[in-house]
Amino acid sequence: MMASVETAAEHERILREIESTDTNCIGPTLRSVYDGHEHGLFMDKLDARIRNHDREIEKMCNHHFQGFVDSITELLKVRGEAQKLKSQVIDTNRHLQDDGKDLIGSMEELQQCRVQQRNIASTIDKLTHCLPVLEMYSRLQEQMKAKRYYPALRTLEQLERTCLPKAGQYRFCSIMSENIPKLRTQIRDTAMTQLRDFLESIRKHSDKIGETAIKQAQLQRSLDNSVSAQPRPLIGRRSRKEARIGGRRSAASGQDPGILDVEDEEEDEVPGAPDLVDFSPVYRCLHIYTVLGLRDVFENYYRKQRRKQARLVLQPHSNMHETLEGYRRYFNQIVGFFVVEDHVLHTTQGLVNRAYVEELWELALSKIIAALRTHSSYCDNPDLVLDLKNLIVLFADTLQGYGFPVSQLFDMLLEMREQYGEILLKRWNITFRQVLDQDNYSPIPVSTEQEYRHYTSQFPLQDPELEKLPFPKKLPFSEFVPKVYCQLKEFIYACLKYSEDLHLSSTEVDDMIRKSTNLLLTRTLSHCLQYAIKKKNVGLAELVQVIINTTHLEQSCHYLEEFISNITNVPPHTVNATKLYGTSTFKDARHSAEAEIYTSLNAKIDQFLQLADYDWLVSAQGDNAEASDYLIDLIAFLRSTFSVFTNLPGKVAQTACMSACKHISTSLMQLLLDPEVRQISMGALHQLYIDIKECEGFARAGPVAGFQGDTLLLAFSDLRQLLDLFLQWDWSTYLADYGKPTCKYLRVNPHTALALLEKMRESNRKNNMFAQFRKTDRDRQKLMDTIIKQLRNLIAQHHA
Repeated sequence: MMASVETAAEHERILREIESTDTNCIGPTLRSVYDGHEHGLFMDKLDARIRNHDREIEKMCNHHFQGFVDSITELLKVRGEAQKLKSQVIDTNRHLQDDGKDLIGSMEELQQCRVQQRNIASTIDKLTHCLPVLEMYSRLQEQMKAKRYYPALRTLEQLERTCLPKAGQYRFCSIMSENIPKLRTQIRDTAMTQLRDFLESIRKHSDKIGETAIKQAQLQRSLDNSVSAQPRPLIGRRSRKEARIGGRRSAASGQDPGILDVEDEEEDEVPGAPDLVDFSPVYRCLHIYTVLGLRDVFENYYRKQRRKQARLVLQPHSNMHETLEGYRRYFNQIVGFFVVEDHVLHTTQGLVNRAYVEELWELALSKIIAALRTHSSYCDNPDLVLDLKNLIVLFADTLQGYGFPVSQLFDMLLEMREQYGEILLKRWNITFRQVLDQDNYSPIPVSTEQEYRHYTSQFPLQDPELEKLPFPKKLPFSEFVPKVYCQLKEFIYACLKYSEDLHLSSTEVDDMIRKSTNLLLTRTLSHCLQYAIKKKNVGLAELVQVIINTTHLEQSCHYLEEFISNITNVPPHTVNATKLYGTSTFKDARHSAEAEIYTSLNAKIDQFLQLADYDWLVSAQGDNAEASDYLIDLIAFLRSTFSVFTNLPGKVAQTACMSACKHISTSLMQLLLDPEVRQISMGALHQLYIDIKECEGFARAGPVAGFQGDTLLLAFSDLRQLLDLFLQWDWSTYLADYGKPTCKYLRVNPHTALALLEKMRESNRKNNMFAQFRKTDRDRQKLMDTIIKQLRNLIAQHHA
């Protein structure tokens, strides 16, 4: 009973679900019917439910039947109207179709027109992108043909980056794209070729560039000298604005590299490097390589090539030292090289920098100085050295105007100053020797006031007494005095010429000139004077004149001091100022001449003494004996000679006279003591005594003024006392008073007396073979032996 109730409830539930559920989802519900095994029962209930619904439907239909009938009636009415409407719609459709055919035709035409418009617009757009490519490519071809490579490279860049991507994928675009790298390579190679041509041209024309730059410096120096108040601009360098204009003009010109035509330049203007050289290949190549991204490659190549050219330029020719033109070409090339580098430095951004240029200059400076030291050492012409110095100064000033340090060049010029001084000394050595060789060593005769002023203008002669004398008269010195003095001044001028433009102070110039002049005086002139004094065939008159000349030159030394001070504007009494050694030079020369006079005079005396022919064994002579002939001639010669000595300084003449007398006395004494003369008779001593008296007579006559009393007689006192001792045979007095200041024979040496006495004993022994038979002779012989013994004892005592 419970199962049937539950089944009924389940069937009721299923029916509700069927009624309320969508037919698409009724499958699970029906499956539950068959799963319950109550299929028949459920069908019964389903049929009952259907019947129930049918009844309800029937009820509802019955309820709404009248309204349905009314609706059918209305529909029948509407059908008629609908037929009419259909007929009207068909007519309207037919009319519409007829009218639409024209519209459709017009629309098709409009559509075709719109397509054409789109095609035209698309074509215009494509042509808008393609035509600039073609136009640009055409312009590129024209630029390449005109060799305007930098604009062509810019056109290529614009073509590749902008125009070709916009144009699209066309065959001509691909062809252009393929040609662009080739064109770049062609432009790069062409630019490099032009640069090589430019470098080769610069190497060839560096001489001309340097020459014009140096001319500019020379012109600027002249302007500076004439207008010293104006500041000095950089030599040869145009303003930056001018350089930029010149750079743009050159870069746009497209001319071949090389020297440009400068005939249109004004005569008073010297063209600079930008006016002489077309730098456009450098700018063009720099710009091209910069655009190509190869600026570093270009910079390295340019610097490497210029370094090679620098080494070539700095290599001097082997015969450069022979002429000034060789040095000038060498300097022109160097200046030309660095003028070009300076211009490139200031007209390009970084192609060369200051460090690179300074490095090149340091290299160049060391090689220049080494070359100049080597080549200038071969030079022996002072004029060439002076011209070279001026050229180096101009070279240094030119490069200094471009900002290059040149202090080392001026240091080298100071080194060359010593070489120049040595060359001057050699030349003046020849000049002095010529002056001394050509001199007649005679006082200069002057017959007119004009001649007198001529010589006094050459040499500062201050002699009021001479000026008072009437014409004709003689100057005390010979020709070589004014000539030597003028040559000294010429030497000073030559030294001054070298010191000019070396940027030295007046004190430095003065010191340099004084030191050089001292070398000239103490070395060159001193040697020349010694040469003139010592050479053969120089007589006493010439030596006397040399002494007079050197005395006047010595007195003129302070005038030389004033002369140097006047040309250097340095007072002579400045602290640490170098003093001239002229006084000592001429004093030494005078002393040498004096010594040579003494030597020459003694040599002349020796010549006379060689004629002396004493008979040392002559018997006793009477009182009427005369002096020897050779001595009479010698005294006459001395009188004549000392008469010439009147113009000599007093002491020189006195010393010469005393020296001559002493030499005569010494020589006669040597004749007595000559070892070869082993025997001397009393008669020979008597003859010698007469000769000594003659000499004393000459001494008393005062051949030279200035001797006090019998001073000159002292020269013969040794020989006179010796002869007095023997002729008077006053041995007792000699032996008794020997050693006392008041001794009568104070100047007689016991050795001399002993030697002479032995010669007399030997003479007496051999000449009187029978002397032993005469008591007087035997006594005299014994007396001699006794005196000899006493003399020996005397010598031994004093020696001990």
